[in-house]
Amino acid sequence: MNIKTILTAAVFGIGSVVAAVSAQAADKKVVVAYQTDALPSSVAIANGEFSKETGYEIDFRKFNSGAEIFAAIASGDVQVGYVGSSPFAAATSRGLAVKAFYLSSISGIDEALVVRNGSGIDSLSDLKGKKLAAAPVSTDHYQLLALIKSLGLTERDVQVFAISQPEIVAAFNRGDLDGGFVWDPALSELKKGGKVLVTSKEVAEKGAPTFSAWVAASKFSNDNPEFLKKFAGVINRYYASFAKDKAAWNADSANAKQLAKLLGGTAEQQASALNNLNLLTPQVQASAEWLGGGEKSGAAKILKDTAQFLKDQGKVTEVLPSYAEFVTADALVGASN
Repeated sequence: MNIKTILTAAVFGIGSVVAAVSAQAADKKVVVAYQTDALPSSVAIANGEFSKETGYEIDFRKFNSGAEIFAAIASGDVQVGYVGSSPFAAATSRGLAVKAFYLSSISGIDEALVVRNGSGIDSLSDLKGKKLAAAPVSTDHYQLLALIKSLGLTERDVQVFAISQPEIVAAFNRGDLDGGFVWDPALSELKKGGKVLVTSKEVAEKGAPTFSAWVAASKFSNDNPEFLKKFAGVINRYYASFAKDKAAWNADSANAKQLAKLLGGTAEQQASALNNLNLLTPQVQASAEWLGGGEKSGAAKILKDTAQFLKDQGKVTEVLPSYAEFVTADALVGASN
């Protein structure tokens, strides 16, 4: 082999290495969708810790609803997203392959039906003939419809508008709506001119439980298990901090200020909203009660029950025999926090 041949081979060899490294770097890019819910882990979006810990280049994008996020996952624009159980049930019933790998919260007081002062609504018995709203196909929408049904009413008795949270706030403040089932920061905004009539936790106790979760497209989940473990590990640390060090999350804290900058509202509102969450430890999440029980897991059961309700309401056309394939505890196995 002459010197020219050797040099040519060397150049091609270097080119192959560079191409391989570039391909590997390209593989470590992911688009993650989040919403405006106050979560301790959202601080890691603001400070870049998710990217640092996972080693992936993460493009975080804010969305107004889970339905929008599932549409983005279906199109391939988003690989991981934070969603509620109602749009989750709807999307999987329509054939979207996704997996919940972390439960952010379960039905609590962080979502609620707020009724406007002067609306004439003092109790649940006053809802007939009123105008109420919730984000389309959201957990709030599901719970609002379930609440109405539990009262023996229908959508003919109560006008229900499926509109985005910013539209709900605007219509509520104009007096065009009597109430809205919302989460923060809309919840805090509506409380300024109204009162909480019923919380998500109370609707859950009436038979319509919900949860919010981080989900991943199934292919991405199968191809990137270590990313999901490290992503979940970051959430675990922030949830543990919130549970153990309340001073680090009060209205004057750097954490609350970062949440306000990222999600909107004030630091005081964010600190208050965090205290409304109903959080589960990693161990409880990974148990058979929630993500680790396959067919009998609580998350799979809620998805199926929600899908059946949505079918009865004409929102979806099919209920699958099982929703176990859409939940996994793999990213939480062995978690220490």
